[in-house]
Amino acid sequence: MLRSILQYVYQLVSSLGLDPRKTIQYLLGFPAYVKDFFVFIKKTRHASNQFYIARPYPCLQDKSDTCGTIRGHYFWQDLFVAQRIFKNNPALHVDVGSRIDGFVAHVASFRKIEVLDIRPLETTIDNVTFVRADMMAKDLSLFTDYCDSLSCLHALEHFGLGRYGDPIDPDGYLTGIENINRMLKSGGKLYLSVPIGPQRVEFNAHRVFEVKYILDLMSKMFKLDMFSYIDDKGNLHKNVAIEDKDVQSSFGCHYGCGIFEFTRLYEVVS
Repeated sequence: MLRSILQYVYQLVSSLGLDPRKTIQYLLGFPAYVKDFFVFIKKTRHASNQFYIARPYPCLQDKSDTCGTIRGHYFWQDLFVAQRIFKNNPALHVDVGSRIDGFVAHVASFRKIEVLDIRPLETTIDNVTFVRADMMAKDLSLFTDYCDSLSCLHALEHFGLGRYGDPIDPDGYLTGIENINRMLKSGGKLYLSVPIGPQRVEFNAHRVFEVKYILDLMSKMFKLDMFSYIDDKGNLHKNVAIEDKDVQSSFGCHYGCGIFEFTRLYEVVS
């Protein structure tokens, strides 16, 4: 209970632009920075001295960090789904709302990708065609039966919460799913990731979905081909078996990430 309270307080303070953890790391790292600075100044007197010493630019936490963060939702989902798309090699892949500097960049390194997002993209990127669009719009007829492969990674949970300038709509994610279904050709692949755990809204950050709810919701439009997930510790579990007890508990996650690979049905189940 105490840990949950502390995590909530940390998230709340961080949302206001403050990061207590970084502040502590900076304070702990400052003495070593001062020591290293004066050692550097002393040794500079005997060096080739091709550089003048400009204003200080302290980086106080890197010394205690690892060489990279190989865990967490975005690292694993972006890499894993990009690998799946490389393997399946669709004719046209479209992404809805996923990270440009993660997943989209991975895919664009080996193929063309079209991207739809409610926010603008002001930079031209090789292999990326960008269209600004609201996936909660009632009429996206231009994209009906449009592609044979579509991804929506860590995006659907935001629809209708206003976080990214989208209109407030508690059922926004349902409209988003309907539009995704219309965009995909029959037999097309959908790669969907959302936070998983006890079902809730943490306004206006995101929704968290129960795995059973997602499976039931999608079952009339899609067939599940593969399920993977990232647990609360940030570790990836690929292509896991779908056991009822695990589905009911959302695979033991409180705030994990479910990665669903679906095929769009040729006929909608009534």
